[in-house]
Amino acid sequence: MFTIIRRWSLYLLAVFVGWIGVLSAVMLFSDAAPGAVAFFPAQDFVAELPDGAGVAGAGRFWIAVRSDQPGLGLALYRAGAVLVLPAGLPGCLPLGKGQAGS
Repeated sequence: MFTIIRRWSLYLLAVFVGWIGVLSAVMLFSDAAPGAVAFFPAQDFVAELPDGAGVAGAGRFWIAVRSDQPGLGLALYRAGAVLVLPAGLPGCLPLGKGQAGS
């Protein structure tokens, strides 16, 4: 019984780590997301933000950033973020009539 629980725990951990890896790769290698969430930013992170980027929200361990400039993910890593994940992606479900832009 214990080995089954351990095995499933390791499976779930692997799925979670893989999911975070895919999201960070999306942020690093594409400009699909209009914004990003930077986790564990450096002390001078906001001062190091690229031109055209603005802070959309913040918490104790994260800062949400929006920008229309290409290369946002790499710029946020250079500014001092430990982990950058995409924010504002529309998802994979199609929007129905009247839902676009709302």
